[in-house]
Parts: sequence; structure tokens; C-alpha cells
Amino acid sequence: MMLARGTMLVIWATLIVASVDAKIYERCELAKKLEKAGLDGYRGYHIGDWLCMAHYESGFDTSFVDHNPDGSSEYGIFQLNSAWWCDNGVTPTQNLCHMDCRDLLNRHILDDILCAKRVVNAPGSMKAWDSWTRHCSGHDLSDWLKGCDTYAKTNPRNFHHYPLSSQG
Repeated sequence: MMLARGTMLVIWATLIVASVDAKIYERCELAKKLEKAGLDGYRGYHIGDWLCMAHYESGFDTSFVDHNPDGSSEYGIFQLNSAWWCDNGVTPTQNLCHMDCRDLLNRHILDDILCAKRVVNAPGSMKAWDSWTRHCSGHDLSDWLKGCDTYAKTNPRNFHHYPLSSQG
């Protein structure tokens, strides 16, 4: 009982602190940030893949936290799991991104992007995100960049999705 109360207190405090510096990105604003961070073409994925995934994972909300039945939680715009990618101080973790999960809950998403790159470099690649597999993989993702003033938009390679077989 006391442990559960303590866990809830940590989660509650995290959400309060995160909401102060949180941001819900607009689609094109996020596209520009992702492009600037070098995600267009990273490991064969394009900005449309990242936007689609982030939309279905968090609605582009940096403060979004989702709690899983196994006790782990997912954090931030890319919903990075506390069992693998970050340390929330509550659940056991591999902490493969060597970061505190709270750092994924603010408007500054460079650390989120760097961690997401680690996820994509892992054997599961973008398949690590179920929402990407269900909603984005194999679909025409060109609409995600419509109306956005990005270099990626003018690159014809971004108007279709390369199959995962090119990933290796």
C-alpha cells in the first residue's frame, strides 16, 4: 500500500513538473524539427514515418505519459518505454538511452530524438512502435508533409515509403 502510494506520488510530481514546460507540437513545426535533427532518411525512414508514429503515439504532446499493465510507462512525444529506454525511478529498466524519463516530457525534444534514433538502430527498428506498424508502415505518408515548408517535402523520395526489406 505504501509503495503504491509512493509510486503514485512520484508519477504525480513528474506530471506536474512536466506540464510546466510541455508542448503540443503542430505537425509542420514538428516536421521541421525532425528534419533539422537529421531524421529524414535516417535508417531508411522519412519524416512522414516519424510524424505518423508520433501522432499515433502521443498526438505530438511532449508531456504524454501512458502506463502499461506490466508496470512500465511510456514517455513523451515518441512514447519511450521506461523498461528499456529511460529511468523513471519506479520500474526496473535497461535505460539504454541513459536518461531520466522526466527529461522526455518537456518541449526540448532533441534528447527524445536521440533516444528514438537508438530505438531505430535496435533490431526491431520502427517496428518497436506498434502504432507505426498498424498505421504507418506500407502506407502513403506524403500527406503528413502537405503544406509544410520543409526540404523533405520537395524531395520526391519522401512521397512514398520504402519497404522494410531495405532495412536489412
